[in-house]
Amino acid sequence: MGSLQGQNVVVVGGSRGVGRSIVEAALREGATVLAAARGAAALKELSWEASGVRTLAVDAKQEAAPDTVFAALEPDVLVICAGAFAPSAPLQDQSWDQFSANWEMDVKASFLFCQAALRGRMKSGGRVVLISSGAAFSGGPPNSGGYSGAKRMQMVLAAHGQKEAHRLGLGLRFMALAPMRIMAGTGVGQRGIEGVSTYLGISPADFLASMTDMQTPADVANAVVALAGGKLQGTAFTVSGSGLAAAA
Repeated sequence: MGSLQGQNVVVVGGSRGVGRSIVEAALREGATVLAAARGAAALKELSWEASGVRTLAVDAKQEAAPDTVFAALEPDVLVICAGAFAPSAPLQDQSWDQFSANWEMDVKASFLFCQAALRGRMKSGGRVVLISSGAAFSGGPPNSGGYSGAKRMQMVLAAHGQKEAHRLGLGLRFMALAPMRIMAGTGVGQRGIEGVSTYLGISPADFLASMTDMQTPADVANAVVALAGGKLQGTAFTVSGSGLAAAA
């Protein structure tokens, strides 16, 4: 029997990349899984290739998104993996809209769904996992705009959510998980690799060769499954090639 047998898992941003790996891992663990995302075409492809998954087209940054998602499936485990591409231009060449893209998507989606959970849309015992980034610790490169700050804010939201859940006696867990290295083969990762290597004036291959202890999307998915078990203490965690760990 899988570790998520009999549980409902909702992955917001679940149609591609890391989100899709999380969906597939949850299905293998016996969960009923809803993948929510903006792209109907990618969701349709997922439904063909991942037997049993439910899908929902929704824009996670819209105010009504939590109500729409929770009406489709009431989650025991809620994973927020939705995110915008980071900008790829020197700071002085970015517009505010470019700089704030990850605040308007990644942070806003996390904010709306954490708020909904705290307002009673998740029952006691529910777990919320926000997918952050190692850029929250490193600051990221200067061409990535507000990305690193947005990913750090997701960690702050998880900590604030946990404090409120404790204060209100809700019995909920809020956690943020930061994959520590950029991941080739994902849309966000490939865009980041190309942008950073161009900014540094090196080839993508040389940039990747400089990276160590890299995790895969499957490693991130396995870490989410472990966090969904609810036995690890804390609100912030990292995952790398070395595995899952509490954030320092």
